[in-house]
Amino acid sequence: MSNVLGGAATTLISVYLPVVVKDLLGSATTDRINQVSAYINALYFAGWATGGLIWGVLGDKIGRAKSLAAAVAMYGVFTLLKGLVTSWEMLLVMQFFCGFGVGGVLVINTTLLSEVWPVKSRSVFIGFVSVGFAIGVFSSGAINYFISEWRQGLLFGACPLILGVSSFFLLHESEEWKNTRQTKHNTITGNIREMVSGSVIFGSMLIGLWAIFSWLPTWVQSLLITTDGQKERGISLMLLGMGGLSGGFLSGWISNALGVRQTLLLCFSGCLVLSLLLFQLNTSFTSITIIEIALLAFLFGISQGTLSVYIPLLFPVAVRATATGFCFNIGRFFTTLAIFFVGAWVTRLGGYGNSLSLFSLVFFLGFIFIVFTKAPSKNLTA
Repeated sequence: MSNVLGGAATTLISVYLPVVVKDLLGSATTDRINQVSAYINALYFAGWATGGLIWGVLGDKIGRAKSLAAAVAMYGVFTLLKGLVTSWEMLLVMQFFCGFGVGGVLVINTTLLSEVWPVKSRSVFIGFVSVGFAIGVFSSGAINYFISEWRQGLLFGACPLILGVSSFFLLHESEEWKNTRQTKHNTITGNIREMVSGSVIFGSMLIGLWAIFSWLPTWVQSLLITTDGQKERGISLMLLGMGGLSGGFLSGWISNALGVRQTLLLCFSGCLVLSLLLFQLNTSFTSITIIEIALLAFLFGISQGTLSVYIPLLFPVAVRATATGFCFNIGRFFTTLAIFFVGAWVTRLGGYGNSLSLFSLVFFLGFIFIVFTKAPSKNLTA
């Protein structure tokens, strides 16, 4: 459930973004609106990256359960506070700390599951759990579809706040983590090679994925000259959620059948091709646009489920949360820059489609790196 609510919290501002910025700025030029929108999207991911790194360390120090509960409660509080802001500068602060909490949830949740679930069915189960984020993305699109007033939509933050507080009393600690308190022989410096490998592979998918997720509703709006685009923007986010959900759900079986390396190669190459088709060939919102968005999201979902299995099990338990947090989040700093420049370079590159196409080329980097990277054994244990 924490992943579901985290996915909704992450994309809720994105789907409302065209309305939010105009509301907070009042009358402003298109360039100014694009600039402020870029700041709002980018600061969230700066917080996510920072939070993922720090919560990973905390997860190894104070335990998985306490860290997860605190992170969930944190992003719930700051989602609620976003609905009360009166300026875009205030929204930037709330965005950062909301992202800080979500970044911790994704690291600690994956780490905890890698330690408490049996090895035989681990990849399939973590694939199931990974779809939670996609369900959240779908939910944010649904919230926008039915609630046009963005401040009312952000009352959603009460849900993760309640879950986080409840988790302090209900969530059990990982026995593997408890056992590592007796032995401190594993250090982060002994796993540098795995950290570099995991960071590049995860980070390259991350940059392309979130550049698209953050700006897709605005790109859809740019295709619609004569309508306000509320329903189309909502549909686009629901498509991202549904595609990601189905891809993540099937990712465990797909990676078991094809192998981790082959599955990731399929995801990176497919995302590159579909991104270029989507953003270069669509000049209006049609059924073809809908199909391409759904297929792209399906590959995103497969990649996230597969990477959620791949990354944590590269590392021993004593440093697993810290190392996983590094791999999951060092790329988010670059993602923050990419999200900002997608918006900042729109005018220079001749539209959102061209800007998104440029940053989609990062999938090629991931593809090349995987070719020269050996996948971990699917039976790898702590």
